[in-house]
Amino acid sequence: MFFLVCFDISDDKKRYRAVKVLKAYGVRVQKSVFECPNLTEHRFVRMKEQLDAVIDHSTDTFRFYFLCRECVARTEFSGIGEPPVTVSYRII
Repeated sequence: MFFLVCFDISDDKKRYRAVKVLKAYGVRVQKSVFECPNLTEHRFVRMKEQLDAVIDHSTDTFRFYFLCRECVARTEFSGIGEPPVTVSYRII
């Protein structure tokens, strides 16, 4: 599964901790946006649990957008950066 993770965290220390968690699962494409390609359901749930432990639920927000393979392939962007990372093979 491919997830786009967006966040708004007001506290600098919590934001740093959230970014550290997200870097283990994906690629930072903007200051508060990560692309997390090829996450299994188990890894996605684990990532969400780790992020939930970091934020203040009364002031901070995470949004997780699931993108299907066809949607990722149709992604467009302008300016600097790289297209989303996808893997066209699976090792079993």
